Amino acid sequence: MTIFTPKLPRLALLAVILVLTFGLGSLPVAKAEYGDVVINNYSDEAGMRPVIFPHWFHRIRFRCKVCHADLGFKFQAGGNEINMLKIIDGEYCGACHNGDIAWSVENCDLCHSGKPGTPTQAHESTLQKILAPTSTKKAK
Repeated sequence: MTIFTPKLPRLALLAVILVLTFGLGSLPVAKAEYGDVVINNYSDEAGMRPVIFPHWFHRIRFRCKVCHADLGFKFQAGGNEINMLKIIDGEYCGACHNGDIAWSVENCDLCHSGKPGTPTQAHESTLQKILAPTSTKKAK
């Protein structure tokens, strides 16, 4: 005796669709992984929006040493005295953002894309919250 009828596969498929539709719909929105960096040491003062540096976008293309050893970026948000004069002179971001390797400094909004007033910081990542949940909670 078989337990399968023509209606059973349809009901099973419908059950799977309903579980996926309603069950997964309640999952929290994922946050950016590997922490983008907000650079706002001088932007607000200059009337510009803060820079949002997509760290992981760069990291999947280059090894850490390219920026942190060869170009001298410190491993600390806010630890680098980056300004537009240095970038135009080919330091820091300007080593690549020169119009040859990547877009040049004339495309301001591509980098200066943050919300005005956002302080210099590394965004929290989902991984940080899992590994050190108490250090990422905000004080009340």
